[in-house]
Amino acid sequence: MLIIADENIPSAVTAFSRFGEVRTMHGRHMKAKDVRDADVLLVRSITRVNRELLAGSKVRFIGSATIGTDHIDLDWIAEQGIVFANAPASNAISAAEYVVSALLYVASRRAIDLSRLTAGIIGCGNVGSRVQTRLQAMGMQCLVCDPPRSEEEGPDGFVDMSDLAGADLITVHVPLVVEGQHRTINLINQDFLQSLSADCIFINTSRGDVVDESALKLKHEQYSSFRSILDVWNNEPLIDVELGGYADIATPHIAGYSIDGKLRATGMLYEALNSYLGTESSWSAKSMLPTPADPVIRLAADMSAAEVISTCMNQVYDITADDQRMRNTFDLPEVERGQAFDRLRKDYPMRRECSAYRIDQASINPEHIDLLKSFEFTLV
Repeated sequence: MLIIADENIPSAVTAFSRFGEVRTMHGRHMKAKDVRDADVLLVRSITRVNRELLAGSKVRFIGSATIGTDHIDLDWIAEQGIVFANAPASNAISAAEYVVSALLYVASRRAIDLSRLTAGIIGCGNVGSRVQTRLQAMGMQCLVCDPPRSEEEGPDGFVDMSDLAGADLITVHVPLVVEGQHRTINLINQDFLQSLSADCIFINTSRGDVVDESALKLKHEQYSSFRSILDVWNNEPLIDVELGGYADIATPHIAGYSIDGKLRATGMLYEALNSYLGTESSWSAKSMLPTPADPVIRLAADMSAAEVISTCMNQVYDITADDQRMRNTFDLPEVERGQAFDRLRKDYPMRRECSAYRIDQASINPEHIDLLKSFEFTLV
């Protein structure tokens, strides 16, 4: 059995070599000739999986180590009888922690009391619901806009897009849907952006094409107080550096890039292939998780809730380092800049999630225990 895998899927060779030969390559460069003889194809979001790539190939199983499926022609592969698996919720925790880390940075830089803000969450599935849990634990009021869920569950607890105009913060967590009743391409358009306050904070960690970037730049040009945190972009990897210059935080599509999330996705595809082949599991993603350099977080009993979460998240994830690495590429020629964007993702530093960090309960104010549990820290 021949398995072709994106080189950015961690432990792919270790996990899948039991099934046959594993060849890794850059996902953005995969062509039909590369996968023609493969039985199994393992990809990430940068590979377009469709007739053009797979027609005439031997591929019978496709795994995508991603939450989204907008890069997969699901109808075509179903017609071919090809089995498909992805990794829903695998990086949801990581993306939610990115949102909090970015907000804490902006709050410290702009002297904002986050507990006084109202957040508008657009899309409240695996990622958005985890963002909601964390923001509410920090004292923020959350307005949830999720039309598919509202239709399925009833309108209670949900708002319309128009109801978000007064929110202090907008954070987007929708899949990219290009047609149908709930299409999300250019969901964040000029009309919506113009309805937001001049000092709103806008965050996008979903897909770049959800946002009309020209309209977003116009909002920044009109109001210097408007702030954005952007991890995803139109036309990746050749992103609009002018828009990047406006952003408080600009990163190369790595919000969900904790090693926990990436290995979780590898493990989900491994289990799916075992199920397809009728074989027994013999590898565990958890066994591959590294220990953080400093896994113990030390807190004082007299800290406020804001100080507690800020101290904890600063030890877990330095988002400013990701932002600076991205900005260092902005002055490169276009082709080199695109290559640098991909390298930042390929060579991304090890980042663990909050659950990898231990906190001594005896050293903290008992009132903060529920807050820390909301972030899934390990309390000992």
